Amino acid sequence: MKALLLAGGQGTRLRPLTHSRPKHLLPIANRAHIDHVFDLLLAHGVQEAVLLTSYLAERFDGVIKPAAARGLPVTVAQETTPLDTAGALKNAESSVDGGTFLAFNGDVLTQLDLRRLVDWHVRRGALATIALTPADDPSAYGVVVTDEDGRVSSFIEKPPTGAAPTNLINAGVYVLEPEIFDWIPSGERYSVERSLFPSLVAAGAPLYATGSDAYWMDVGTPPKLLQANQDSLIGRFLTRAVPEPGPEAVAVAPGVKIGEGVNVVLSCVGEGSDLADGARVERSVLLPGVRVGRGACVRSSVLGEGVVIEPGVQVAGRTAADGEVISG
Repeated sequence: MKALLLAGGQGTRLRPLTHSRPKHLLPIANRAHIDHVFDLLLAHGVQEAVLLTSYLAERFDGVIKPAAARGLPVTVAQETTPLDTAGALKNAESSVDGGTFLAFNGDVLTQLDLRRLVDWHVRRGALATIALTPADDPSAYGVVVTDEDGRVSSFIEKPPTGAAPTNLINAGVYVLEPEIFDWIPSGERYSVERSLFPSLVAAGAPLYATGSDAYWMDVGTPPKLLQANQDSLIGRFLTRAVPEPGPEAVAVAPGVKIGEGVNVVLSCVGEGSDLADGARVERSVLLPGVRVGRGACVRSSVLGEGVVIEPGVQVAGRTAADGEVISG
């Protein structure tokens, strides 16, 4: 089975971190987000992944060969003109060899049981199946309404608080049959969520959805990126990048210099960073090459590659661009 990974978005909600890299390459426990998706695919027997790229597509080169070495061949289908999520799938139609396939939204970090999802899809005879996940506040999302057998009957976009008929939302993971391409126009902007799936419901096509309580996170904003890293450290999201998760876990990459009296708390510190004497890093994510000066403190922040925190400076709730110098 193949998986098509939607990885063409510009990641505007994650700026300035995404000015120089696709959002899918931002780190979770010092490994690119997309690497964790590759792990999930490998664990469930997916035989090949196709990256549907557009923005800064060349930056993915560094993750493709390592994935292949682990047993997951990865090819690229690049759009010259972005045509939204369904348009990107249509652009990769020739990559699908005629069998059932998976599709993922690029923001998603999850531990869904993909084998179960595919089996459920096949038993229903579905054209498309949407994985659903519960949301504490479904009013911030669109909810998916189904009948008792899981057939989708309607979509409700951002229902008023307390008025949603269900708390299950689209998890951005789909099982699709190749006939789905017949429903997507060529050369047009076309959305999976706003256009394709509603058209299937309107036509009475077999669109199904099923829920799961497995870990799921939309890693589309700096607070969510911080949360995903925290979840990997404490063991809510299990990853081989954190072999011993727990309430005091940290992820410190190779080549990090740590001075005397440094305190690192529930944080991920990227390769080649330098934490000077007395520095404190708490509940933060540091990309490679960050320098935290003597006695400086970083809390609840995401610092881009090569950021410099000058001595004694206190930083909290900050998202810093690559190379930024923070002097107070």
